[in-house]
This record gives sequence, structure tokens and C-alpha cells, in this order.
Amino acid sequence: MKFLIPLLILILLLIVAACSEAQTISSAPANGDIPINGEQIFVSYCSPCHGPSGEGIAGLGKPLNSSEFVAGLSDAELLAFIKTGRPADDPLNTSGVAMPPKGGNPALTDEQLQAIVAYLRSIHTP
Repeated sequence: MKFLIPLLILILLLIVAACSEAQTISSAPANGDIPINGEQIFVSYCSPCHGPSGEGIAGLGKPLNSSEFVAGLSDAELLAFIKTGRPADDPLNTSGVAMPPKGGNPALTDEQLQAIVAYLRSIHTP
């Protein structure tokens, strides 16, 4: 009996936490509602690894705002790279960290990926 009330409180807290998490998930934009704004898409899906301004985050993602790799690709090649990503064990991967296809969001369209490419071009400094 001594443990019954704390156990009931714990169960109630878990139920409340699960309900609030479900609300958070359901309030996320539907796939069709992802904006066609390169900066917004970049911040949402790329900046967790590459930083909010493309400056890179050590141990996660390389800098993109000054990348010779990015500068050396055509827009079509860069779009294809973002689309397919790069596994950690790829011999050309110099960071040792996988880049997921489409930044981890398979719902991103080619139009949205093109917006990311345009944004990357706009922030790139030689």
C-alpha cells in the first residue's frame, strides 16, 4: 500500500508525457507543408549537423559555407549528392560520419532540395 500512491503518480505522469509527445508529433507540418524556402529547409534539416549558417559542427557535419567540395559540384550534382547522402564507410567520406539521404527527411521533394542548393550557393564564400 505504501508504494501504491507513488506508483499511480508515476503511471499518471507517464501517460501525460506520452500524450504531450503525441501532440508534438501531430503538430509537425505535413509533408506538403514543408516550405519551398531554402534557408528554412536548411535550418530544419541540415543545420543540426552543418550549423545554422553552414559553418559545420565538429564531429557531425563539415562546413558548407566555404566548402571546396560544394563549390566544385554543379547544381545538379549537388542536388544528387544531397538526395543520396554518403555512408560513413564511403572511401570519399573524410568525416567518418554518415550523411543521411535528403538530410534524413525522405519526404523532401526535388523542388525543396533545389531550394537548399540555391541557399548553399547564396551562403558560400570562397
